[in-house]
Amino acid sequence: MGDQIDSATAASTEQPGRAGGPSRFAGIVGIIVGALMVVGGIAAWIGVTVQLSEENITVAEDAAFMQGAPVTDPLTAWAQAEVIQKHTLELTGGKTYAELDQDDPLRETAATASYLRTSLFTSIVAFGVALLAAGTGVIAILYGWSLLAIGRRPY
Repeated sequence: MGDQIDSATAASTEQPGRAGGPSRFAGIVGIIVGALMVVGGIAAWIGVTVQLSEENITVAEDAAFMQGAPVTDPLTAWAQAEVIQKHTLELTGGKTYAELDQDDPLRETAATASYLRTSLFTSIVAFGVALLAAGTGVIAILYGWSLLAIGRRPY
């Protein structure tokens, strides 16, 4: 009978276990990967901003929005790309590069305008990817933190 009491007492004073292990490891990995993604996203955003700034582009005064602003972010890049399209279509009589005859002297101007717009739109996509990476990194950090919290709970 004494043995039964001792085992019951031992069971009731035993420290609760922790879920730890895999969830803690996954949580730490999530936080580290998330932090790297946030840093990478911020670095990419800064890199694109610096490159655009070095071009010294200013949004044209007849743009639909952001007139006179330096092109350093997705909105100003979009505004300048749109005004380039507007000017090109005015110059070519509403025709795009592909619609102009091959011997049309305006074809080279339309091609240059198309290249400029493509470059500006590429920077807009780069800003989007940077934001996506940073946002995904924040989510990974939150999931990692949650997994760490689960790993600390007794089971």
